[in-house]
Amino acid sequence: MTQQERSTISVLIVDDHEVVRMGLRGILEHTSGISVAGEAGSVAEAVGQAEAHRPDVVVLDVRLPDGSGVEACREIRSRLPGTGVLMLTSYGDDEALFQSILAGASGYLLKQTRARDLVAAIRSVAAGEQLLDPSVTRAVFDRLRRPTGDPLAELTAQERRTLELIAEGKTNREIADSLIVSDKTVKHYVSAILAKLDVARRSEAAAIWGRRQRT
Repeated sequence: MTQQERSTISVLIVDDHEVVRMGLRGILEHTSGISVAGEAGSVAEAVGQAEAHRPDVVVLDVRLPDGSGVEACREIRSRLPGTGVLMLTSYGDDEALFQSILAGASGYLLKQTRARDLVAAIRSVAAGEQLLDPSVTRAVFDRLRRPTGDPLAELTAQERRTLELIAEGKTNREIADSLIVSDKTVKHYVSAILAKLDVARRSEAAAIWGRRQRT
């Protein structure tokens, strides 16, 4: 048995539903070699708890009340590169899956996953392995095989309009008012734009848009 196998894997559970967190905690606390470092129910709490506890693995819901789990994943991986992130969601959303991988997630599982498979996934992520739910693996590889052309071509109509407003210097609140959507939806758009353009900041995305308009 290796040292890593002998050591306890610490896990941070992130989900906005308390009953889901309780269920996951119940599973993990009764699993040998795994301990629950903490819980969080939002992007802000997830980042804060991750920095406070520095867990080996974060089990992270894709949809959170103050933004996207993809945003939380990107931020956690940026601050704690040694922490693995396992995305857990109720939906087989190809776009969310792809954005999660770009954000640095090590795995992506559906909540319908059996408890033993979830535990196995956590152990794999803690060991530095990459894994995907078999039902969504094909979607990722199909997406990766597509020709890489114009990065702006990957944006949806709403994301292109959001990027245009970002380039105009609008805040998220102003963008939400303009598009008649919620702040949470705008945050989701912004996260998707940054991932698709492979940039870390709004200003970089705005610069890409500006260069395209001048050509």
